[in-house]
Amino acid sequence: MTGSDGPHREPGSDFRPAGPASERAREEEERAVEQALALVGGSDRTGGVGGAGGRPSRGQDPRGHQDAHDPRGHQDSQSHQDARDEDPNAGPSSDPRARRTSDSDPHARRSTDSHPYDDRDNDPRDGRTTAAATTTATTTAGTTAATATAPEPVGEQPPLPDRASPGDPAKPRPTLPPPSWNRARAIASRAGRGGPPATIRLPLDRALGHVLAEALGALTDLPSFDTSAMDGWAVAGPGPWAFEAGAGLLAGRGPAPVLPDGTAVRIATGARVPPDTTAVIRSEHAHVDEARGLLHARRSVVTGQDIRPRGQECRSGEQLVPAGTVVTPAVLGLAAAAGYDALPVVPRPRVDVLVLGDELLNAGLPHDGLIRDALGPMLGPWLRALGAEVSDPRPLGDDAGALRSALTSSDADLIVTTGGTAAGPLDHVHPVLEALGAELLVDGVAVRPGHPMLLARLSPDGPYLVGLPGNPLAAVSGLLTLAEPLLAGIAGRPAQDPYRALVHADVHGHPHDTRLVPVVHRPGRRGGRDHVAPLRYNGPAMLRGIAAADGLAVVPPGGVRSGTEVEILDLPWAPATPWTEGCFT
Repeated sequence: MTGSDGPHREPGSDFRPAGPASERAREEEERAVEQALALVGGSDRTGGVGGAGGRPSRGQDPRGHQDAHDPRGHQDSQSHQDARDEDPNAGPSSDPRARRTSDSDPHARRSTDSHPYDDRDNDPRDGRTTAAATTTATTTAGTTAATATAPEPVGEQPPLPDRASPGDPAKPRPTLPPPSWNRARAIASRAGRGGPPATIRLPLDRALGHVLAEALGALTDLPSFDTSAMDGWAVAGPGPWAFEAGAGLLAGRGPAPVLPDGTAVRIATGARVPPDTTAVIRSEHAHVDEARGLLHARRSVVTGQDIRPRGQECRSGEQLVPAGTVVTPAVLGLAAAAGYDALPVVPRPRVDVLVLGDELLNAGLPHDGLIRDALGPMLGPWLRALGAEVSDPRPLGDDAGALRSALTSSDADLIVTTGGTAAGPLDHVHPVLEALGAELLVDGVAVRPGHPMLLARLSPDGPYLVGLPGNPLAAVSGLLTLAEPLLAGIAGRPAQDPYRALVHADVHGHPHDTRLVPVVHRPGRRGGRDHVAPLRYNGPAMLRGIAAADGLAVVPPGGVRSGTEVEILDLPWAPATPWTEGCFT
């Protein structure tokens, strides 16, 4: 409201008449005050009229964004304010309309946060920043009124800008403690096992690498008849045994006649054993008297020796392998022997890989600020090694519209994005997910490198999304923390028991977060236990260490001493070779 002495001034509103020069001076002063207050514990500019809880007036936002009482569940971000996480670089905008409650606009771009880099892995805390979000008064033509936004029409999605410029206002997110590394993995695993897996039948030549959807039961006795385990002689009763010259019994032939006591017949490996056979004598253990037509044993004969009786391996209906077993070449052979032509398996999870970033090159040497895309060539084979069916990586650049289109048109079970999970002006993953109404299951993890990783579900029956950080080793961390357990659940693979090993060196830890450190297995010396050795080049942007590793050590906060047992995450391959020692350790 206004009075005879001019506009009414609320405490802390810091109102001054606007003018070209004075406006710039006011903004510079406000920016300095904001930064100084943030550094000592937070700004007290809580929003002018109405304070932090005041409702803005309607009609100011033509896009119809909702206010702090958003019926979709967005809360006033003041309730999440944490002065320790306030961004000292996020000064007020020159446009008073931009100083609304930032949570009311799901498409406001975010700036990179102000958390310091970790002094060991150089991984910026760019996934957990929230600037102090306040409701601010709008002053127009001598009238101070609280700004508000109209409710968003049901069923409509506001447009996303294709790109954000560095000067755009930041969009802070509520500060919530990130889950521990173990909890994040458990959430991902549970999400993948949220429903019964689908079942398809594949012929044996296409089932390799899939997971059995049902237990495999024997369709017949195995072997299905008594067979000879060796080339030699089938004999009946005590010896010596009379025999007749000839080829004898061969594999693949029909039933043989009963073998009378005191007689013998030549028999090949795998051939049916005649009824009433006492034993099979190996050729090298028999002496043939051709002149007299008698067979003598060089060793004592035990009833049933070298005969494989019917059902020795399994009986019809007996379970051979349980559901959840990965179909290996050996499983294929067993299934064929047991009578299967096709197997009931879980379909491979389908994965789309979206590579974000305008700075990435697909070929050639880095130049002019551009770098090679390391994740596109790496993620496809890695995800296939985890049992997924992966489409070719799609480079999208820093384009929010292209990202949104790719997400809404995907028919995959899982979408993996690289980069864009932080809070920078070109990090579009969070705004696009919010615009699509996605459910964030994990938004940051207490792990280094890679804590800005995320896991979301685009719709109740839609695909999952794993957002990987852009740094290569940080992306590997996200892959093993979220994507691997999620894919295992979707594919029906049983959860694996943790594997632990001694670490053969002191390993520094993060003060609060778990660290994942590339390691290589080493045999114990002089009867000692096998152990793992940490590898160098383990920064979040490095791949040199993980390229030589055959596992990642899970190092708890604070680090571990040499000789401590730590959990090991095995990689889908085992590249540890002698040349790695000395070069990386």
